Amino acid sequence: MLWLYNIGIQLYGLIIYLLSPFSTKAALFINGRKNIFKKIALTADPSQKHIWFHFASLGEFEQGRTVLEKIKELYPQKRIVITFFSPSGYEIRKNYPLAEGVFYLPLDTPENAKKLIAALNPEIAIFTKYEYWYHYFKALKKNGTPLFIISGIFRTGQVYFKWYGSFNRKILSFVDHFFLQNEESRALLSSIQLKNTSLSGDTRFDRVAENAASPKTFDLVEKFCGTAPVLVAGSTWAADEKSYPY
Repeated sequence: MLWLYNIGIQLYGLIIYLLSPFSTKAALFINGRKNIFKKIALTADPSQKHIWFHFASLGEFEQGRTVLEKIKELYPQKRIVITFFSPSGYEIRKNYPLAEGVFYLPLDTPENAKKLIAALNPEIAIFTKYEYWYHYFKALKKNGTPLFIISGIFRTGQVYFKWYGSFNRKILSFVDHFFLQNEESRALLSSIQLKNTSLSGDTRFDRVAENAASPKTFDLVEKFCGTAPVLVAGSTWAADEKSYPY
């Protein structure tokens, strides 16, 4: 299965490259990773330990942000680096002030994993919700770097819990501890002999509570809305929008 995984990663990169002349998002994905290790070397000092946060996209960043900021509050001397897989996260948060550096995550290959971990010298690695990368997780384990999943969530239909999911279960085995959103996820991991779990809830609610406690006003929005009831939707799908009875 590993050879299929490696081929899939390379094929994914090739497809994004071919799409890049026609897609802004694909172009950002490709261009953002050009000379990525030179960019990292300009910011991250490999002689210093770092706390590495990885987020798939902007939503996962907002979900894990409360944990990141609490760590920085309690340990202000710690150096934090952030990686994103998606341009929608990186392009908006590339200048995030609490991080020593914000970078795109190079594609998951053995060479990239080895080089990135050498460059970041991570003290711990924290991934939010999902994104399970074989070579990065294996390299972290080999390096002796504790790997944590926060706000993790699992469903019965996922490949990890199928008879043919042994390779994917291997990826999960590299994780040192899962902080999970619900009991169902905990039971599912227990069913595949992964007991290193805690029920901690969804950090997204912490972030929403923080925003609610510090409301912001926008003159343009207030002028547009007036006194009318307002529905605000984010990260919606076209099908959701069509089905809503406006």
